[in-house]
Amino acid sequence: MKAQVMLMDHPLRRPEQILTYRPLREILAAKPKGLWTVGPGDSTLSAMQLMADKHIGLVVVLDNQAIAGVLSERDCVRRLVLVGKPAGTTPVSEIMVRDVVTVDIGKTYADCLKLMHEHGIRHLPITENGALIGVISVRELMSEAVSHHARIIGELERERMTILTSTA
Repeated sequence: MKAQVMLMDHPLRRPEQILTYRPLREILAAKPKGLWTVGPGDSTLSAMQLMADKHIGLVVVLDNQAIAGVLSERDCVRRLVLVGKPAGTTPVSEIMVRDVVTVDIGKTYADCLKLMHEHGIRHLPITENGALIGVISVRELMSEAVSHHARIIGELERERMTILTSTA
């Protein structure tokens, strides 16, 4: 009887406690600060050096504070290296992706995954009122999922121990 009462007293989860509904604003707040951008006229070599130095896989290309495109390591390999273009003199604008998929800060974890899946991309620039405020990667979303599930498993293990010790 005591175990049933304890289960009934367990509060229901609020939407933000469910991973699918976790606000992007909370996810972004928990990640290290750092927004790395390049200009369309910068050399691809300097963009690749920035990605290597900062251990990131994508930079956003800004032109007068507006998103002009994105450049990923994959873009550099496929559109620069494999076609034999010189990295030192090829401008970012020549190989960047121009049709950029973005996500608003008001969206959720599930919204990000859905966009990434639909468009076959690994990074999403995050905007607020049209301005770039960050970038989220599929790796960061997976890390969020692992952390979330570890918390849930811990809670379930504690509940189980409480039930077992209260009925013993």
